[in-house]
Amino acid sequence: MASFSFRAGNAGKLLRIPLYLLGRLGTAVVPRGRGWVIGCGAGIGDGALALWRAATEAGLQPVWLTGSDRELREAAELGIPAIPKSGVRGWWATARAGVVVVTHGFGDVNRYAVSGGLARPAVVVQLWHGIPLKRIGLDSPATVQSAFLPRFVPLQRLLGLLYRGQTRRIRVLPAASDRARARLESAFGLGVQQVLVTGEPRVDVLSAGEPSARRADAAARRDAAVGPIPEGSRVVLYAPTWRDGAPDPAVPTATEWARLVDVLERTDSVLLVRSHPLGEGEYRPPEATDRVRAIGSAVLADITPVLPAIDVLVTDYSSLAYDVGLLAMPVVYLAPDPVEYAASRGFYGTYAEVAGADPAPDWATAAAQLEGVLTDDAERARRAALSSELSARMHAHRDGRNTDRVLAAILSRAGSASPTPASKGTP
Repeated sequence: MASFSFRAGNAGKLLRIPLYLLGRLGTAVVPRGRGWVIGCGAGIGDGALALWRAATEAGLQPVWLTGSDRELREAAELGIPAIPKSGVRGWWATARAGVVVVTHGFGDVNRYAVSGGLARPAVVVQLWHGIPLKRIGLDSPATVQSAFLPRFVPLQRLLGLLYRGQTRRIRVLPAASDRARARLESAFGLGVQQVLVTGEPRVDVLSAGEPSARRADAAARRDAAVGPIPEGSRVVLYAPTWRDGAPDPAVPTATEWARLVDVLERTDSVLLVRSHPLGEGEYRPPEATDRVRAIGSAVLADITPVLPAIDVLVTDYSSLAYDVGLLAMPVVYLAPDPVEYAASRGFYGTYAEVAGADPAPDWATAAAQLEGVLTDDAERARRAALSSELSARMHAHRDGRNTDRVLAAILSRAGSASPTPASKGTP
């Protein structure tokens, strides 16, 4: 059973309207300072961590707002000043912050203190967490669905208005390219003044430094998460997308598991399964094998730094398909329901523009395609070239300096040509 859906999330949002109003009253009389708070819906990582490091190097002292004890521990291990986002301290930190950084939504920090501010509002930065392939935000019908009266159109319109009211506060939203910018402008109801083609901070790790050093660091992170993988073995990452609470139709059958494990054994490969952090799927082969290992968000919060140590990606509609092209990584597309998914959720463009003409409808076909990539140099080169071409259309910058450009844009909008440090632990 999935751990989150828009229906449940929106129902909770409606119940919390009084708390939003109380928070708005509070921020109307609390002056904002020049400090920063940062939060990330996926944990300590993603573009938020890249921006925290850049801001710290520039002389700022951003405070991370955490959502769990695990995040607090991880922040402490990395030397990041952090406090829980919930409760009075989290509200006060967010209400006082001059810059608020999130990657998923305002719930990454204290959601009741993002709006308002005595004399001036906060500079809200939405880093997002991937180039959208499936429709998101205002472009997706799922965004305005609720467990309360799910077919009641006036309620859907109200949720749409609330969503627009939130996104209107965003001052900086980095885009990877003009193509990506158009999608984000539409999804968030913003314009070119807010959506900037700076490149995404979260993918700098795929472009900065020497390739050999990137792969060595990625392999160390990977092995720390899933256990040592023998030198010379190929590594395949399977990353299915979020189904908004619906069952995952791509979980292999016993027969498909047998075929897949056979391919992995004959090609000396290991499959890492990366279930979406907002969903769950039963990806356990019937018989125990070291050839299949879980690398979900509970094991590793941020998968991007590990990508240089991956040889092949298998996915359906994940934005990772755009990112791995920065590494010229071959991709096998496994999509059992592209027609149904296009009808219910929708794509930007068509799925064929990304996956080509031969996405696998099931694991039996995907296993055969995967074997071709792992055993045929020409097939591997063909898919690597397609991956690179897709990435070139979607990533305008690949110099490892996306975070620097985003930081400069934030400082400009915050009215500070040079960083002004906050007092320690107080934004």
